[in-house]
Amino acid sequence: MQTVDIRKFNTLVDFNTRINSSIQDLTSLLTEIIDSAAKLCDAEASSLLLLDKKTNLLYFEVALGPKGTEVKRFQLDKNEGIAGWVIKHNEPVVLTDAENDARHIASISNDIGYFCKTMLAVPMQVKDTCIGVIEIINKKNGQSFSGDDLDWLLILANQAALAIVNAQNIKKAQDEIWQLQAALVDRRESEDGYHTFIAKSPVALEKLEMINRIAQANSSVLILGESGVGKELFAEQIHLRSPRKKAPLVRVNCAALPDNLFESELFGHKKGAFTGAISDRKGRFEMANGGTVFLDEIGELSLSMQAKLLRVLQDKTFERIGDSTPITVDVRVLAATNRDIEIMVKKGEFRSDLYYRISVFPLFIPPLRQRLEDITELANFFLKRFMMETKKMFAGFSGDAVKAMLAYPWPGNIRELENCIERACVLTTVPDDGPHLLSASDLFLKPSQNEAGASSLKTAINVFKTNFIKKALDENNWNQTETAKVLDIQRTYLSKLIQELGIRE
Repeated sequence: MQTVDIRKFNTLVDFNTRINSSIQDLTSLLTEIIDSAAKLCDAEASSLLLLDKKTNLLYFEVALGPKGTEVKRFQLDKNEGIAGWVIKHNEPVVLTDAENDARHIASISNDIGYFCKTMLAVPMQVKDTCIGVIEIINKKNGQSFSGDDLDWLLILANQAALAIVNAQNIKKAQDEIWQLQAALVDRRESEDGYHTFIAKSPVALEKLEMINRIAQANSSVLILGESGVGKELFAEQIHLRSPRKKAPLVRVNCAALPDNLFESELFGHKKGAFTGAISDRKGRFEMANGGTVFLDEIGELSLSMQAKLLRVLQDKTFERIGDSTPITVDVRVLAATNRDIEIMVKKGEFRSDLYYRISVFPLFIPPLRQRLEDITELANFFLKRFMMETKKMFAGFSGDAVKAMLAYPWPGNIRELENCIERACVLTTVPDDGPHLLSASDLFLKPSQNEAGASSLKTAINVFKTNFIKKALDENNWNQTETAKVLDIQRTYLSKLIQELGIRE
């Protein structure tokens, strides 16, 4: 009867316990797998490679050991290297002299300065399909891996493959649940007409505290800030936190109102008052009675329209066009502009009396670049929305994407961030084997973006490199060997650049 190695048996039991407790965290799960693999077989280093079915590339999802970080830079064609052989034949490999094996890619060892003497590589199988490879390298004390090591590792690899698939299925189910929940939120938003308000940064939270005090009064508020900072959303919060919250919030885009329609839109008209007036119509102020009027882009009003608006703000009384009956309304006025309205007053482009009427409480909304804590919150919110709209599923943002978003100045503010993520969701291809993290190149480094708009020289250089390499890959059908020849660089270096720049087909 074969003697059971109690130490290895306990390691395997401990592995099962840990993967079951971390099954919903795929990154943690994979790290547990290769850590247990190294312990089972007394190896110096271990790695787990997964197959990307879209690109037919093997990539190091996790690598532990003296050069683990450096190893993760590389990718392999599915037919390259020892791992490629294991994938192709769905069989394990035990090597006692890996450096001299014809399948071994010596350039990787030379690049990272870590040499592979002994190796054990086993397939991770689900229903006879290999989804990845576990490699353990250099048994401690200079020994070779044994048949016993292989038996234990095959048991672990089979359990690990099932655990990975289960984790992916759980993630998929969670995403589907989230989609249903998000759909309910979006439906509620569309029904009541208000936007989801997201604020995590201290400066935005400070504005909300101010809004809580301002909301209780009836005084006019002038909301100032760059284009795209979310002035309308802050106006909504003033209304929703006020005693008028059950009454309408009526929005008026002043920039979209031509002079000849201004009075009709704001104050209404009687039937027959002018050509095309085929029925009585209420104006925006009348519709907002008891509630709030939000005058967006008020800095775009002509001086003649400013005079007409001032009279209504002072008296809260007006007549519909074609009618002499005065109408009195109870409305609170909120206004917004991205222009420097004080300079406009000095230049005579904006009436000073109207300015003082609408700016009892001036409220400045800081740009997104001064609200760094809001960037990731908003990005995740937009990502969930556009995943639903594009019917694509992404796992979130990579570390380099988050760093890039925090470093970018966002001249277009929240609107630009929203557009950026929408474009990434539309243009980025989701791998067949499941969701992937959106990278910085997915967000910023599209060919349509002007390299000169990058926030730093390093970013601009990376933009150029990404576009240049991706073009070469496209022209060579994503064959890395042929592309490397065209670019006159080593194939391993090309693989490293693809990994570092997050380039995907």
